[in-house]
Amino acid sequence: MQKNVAEQIVEMLEEAEVKRIYAVTGDSLNYLNNAVKNSNIEWIHVRHEEVGAFAAAAEAELDGFAVCAGSSGPGHVHLINGVYEAHRSHLPMLVIASTIPSDEMGMDYFQETNTLKLFDDCSHYNQMITRPEQVQRIVQSAIQHAISKKGVAVIGLPGDVSEMKAEKTTTSNQIFRTNPISRPSDSELRELADIINDNKKITLYCGIGAEHASSEIIELSKLIKAPVGYSFRGKMAIQPNNPNEVGLTGLLGLPSAFQAMHEAEVLILLGTDFPYKKFMPTENKIIQIDLSAERLGRRASLELGLTGDIKETIKALLPLLSEKKDDSFLKQQLEFYDKVKENQMTYVRDSGSENAIQPEFLTHSLDQLADKDAIFTVDTGMCCVWGARYITGTGERKLLGSFNHGSMANALPMAIGASLAYPKRQVIAMCGDGGLSMLLGDMATVFQYKLPVKIIVFNNRSLGMVKLEMEVAGMADNETDMVNPDFAAIAQIMGYPGETIQRPEDVESAIKKCLKYNGPYLLNVFTNPNALALPPKIEMEQVLGMSKTMTELMLGGKMQEAFDTIKSNYKHIKDLI
Repeated sequence: MQKNVAEQIVEMLEEAEVKRIYAVTGDSLNYLNNAVKNSNIEWIHVRHEEVGAFAAAAEAELDGFAVCAGSSGPGHVHLINGVYEAHRSHLPMLVIASTIPSDEMGMDYFQETNTLKLFDDCSHYNQMITRPEQVQRIVQSAIQHAISKKGVAVIGLPGDVSEMKAEKTTTSNQIFRTNPISRPSDSELRELADIINDNKKITLYCGIGAEHASSEIIELSKLIKAPVGYSFRGKMAIQPNNPNEVGLTGLLGLPSAFQAMHEAEVLILLGTDFPYKKFMPTENKIIQIDLSAERLGRRASLELGLTGDIKETIKALLPLLSEKKDDSFLKQQLEFYDKVKENQMTYVRDSGSENAIQPEFLTHSLDQLADKDAIFTVDTGMCCVWGARYITGTGERKLLGSFNHGSMANALPMAIGASLAYPKRQVIAMCGDGGLSMLLGDMATVFQYKLPVKIIVFNNRSLGMVKLEMEVAGMADNETDMVNPDFAAIAQIMGYPGETIQRPEDVESAIKKCLKYNGPYLLNVFTNPNALALPPKIEMEQVLGMSKTMTELMLGGKMQEAFDTIKSNYKHIKDLI
């Protein structure tokens, strides 16, 4: 019996080693769903398509490729946040956007959308299949684009086309995963080496593009006596076993990396497209090396911009460098980093009080008790801050988040994808109460697939990051408070244990119990709503803004809130201004 188009697509996905498709089925997807049922691919029935897209993004980051799907109209529209995250984070992902019957297009049909316009801004490849003769070529090309360009490819699939008889073509059916060697030319490497050899104070700043060059970066930093900073996404790969690391910078970062970057004569950016130009120095020489030439120079004024794989570039560069004997700059930065780390620990030692557990203490406890190969997911907002500062890289751990798109509610969906991809590894979702509330329904997906995800809710009863943004701008926060349901009770209703923690002295034992449990588990932890996360460099206008806000709170009769905020954060503020 001749296969239909849906079966042909699924057969090609099997050949591409796809293990699962995240989706909510619907009329236009039903033929694809049925074809998956009769294949080796698993259909993961999420409660919301956005969850499916984020879960697929997590799997793509961990395994190199993943697939999600959405049915007509609202179904594939719901995918958009997770699709943006995957594309902006350069994660190879295929989106199957099924849609209305092809003969109804352009007629304002029920649930009609224009998938070509909808996904154009968040994909490398975006095409509609309208004839069976197109299927093999479009699917192969879409997957090839996603893998080769490291981003999203979208296939529009009308429901009526899915049931048509499949047609073979003479073009290639297989997927090519190539691994070319790329580095700057010999003359460019000599120019780079001359700059490094001629200057004394060098700082390396590394991003996710340098994740496979950890040992080469350590060798380089030792040779030229350079401190090593890193971005949030680069932390898990660059921090471990690196004696010269000085932390991360940016909105979530530490003063040590900021200082090392600004006091250097030469700053070398390795595989990073760090977006915040206000954290970039302007008085020193900046060199940027990236695999994608289009990223060069768009964040800072460069002395030299080079294209190449970081690992191969450093390997070719090392023989051209002279070992530096003067390590005074490196020692100075490491000594300051030790002070910064000691300051960070003051918030761990001060564990908080009842219903106001310090989130730093909670995160540090998680860090100490989690497996050395645990996979952490963090919600956008304050959970990102605590994860960035207190989750330690071991060389085996992974830290996933919506770091480029910055969407709320990503931690639980990403934990679902991570747990399905690696069922034997510990997966810990650090969820904000706002984030978890937004996609609460997929707590049921965790139970349905018996995923051993550990959900840690940082319940500060507010949109914490938004509150901070308003306060530093001089505005008293408005409508950032949250009246939450009992998350622990919801977990129990969903079918797995949930526990509320309100006292600091109960945190460690609760985490141990949670991590030891064979199955999903939720801890609802009442954290300090007044804990702030200030950037590594505080501008005077931010200080004035915060002062204005505190005055407005006091004049408005909110004396206790103003006092609690100052008391919770005075140590941090006085050390950074």
